[in-house]
Amino acid sequence: MDAIFSRTSVRSYEEKPVEASKIEKILRAAMAAPSAMNQQPWEFYVVTDKSVLQELSKASPYTGMVAGAPVAIVVCGRKENLPVPDLVQVDLSLSTENILLEIEEQGLGGVMLGIAPFADRMERVSRALNLSENLDVFTVVPFGYPAKKNPQQDRYDESRVHYIK
Repeated sequence: MDAIFSRTSVRSYEEKPVEASKIEKILRAAMAAPSAMNQQPWEFYVVTDKSVLQELSKASPYTGMVAGAPVAIVVCGRKENLPVPDLVQVDLSLSTENILLEIEEQGLGGVMLGIAPFADRMERVSRALNLSENLDVFTVVPFGYPAKKNPQQDRYDESRVHYIK
């Protein structure tokens, strides 16, 4: 539970590479997410190439921090051979949350960047990675060793909890 209650969005990173073993643990966590009818629609692109990170940083007005990250994971969803295609974005959201929690667990910091459902952003990321037409880009998660980290806010709001007895 520590990762849940300490995770924050981190947008600035030290100039230090992330170890391959940590990246693998993050990917394993991503693939451990629940998935509708176990369809596992995800594909993950791990980007460390500085020129590609720079290109990804131009995907939207809010993705500039990608250029300063040592690594980013681009989460994509397959479009074909899915038993419940309407739930792909739910599956990808669950997977991305696992990514963010494992980033925290590994002593790193990251942030989920809004790409889908904005067609122009999805297209820019797809072009930067030369992706197949069978994939839709969902999000970009830049991460690394945090240059700065703020404490998490307590967001619990009892007025939003409703008991049905």
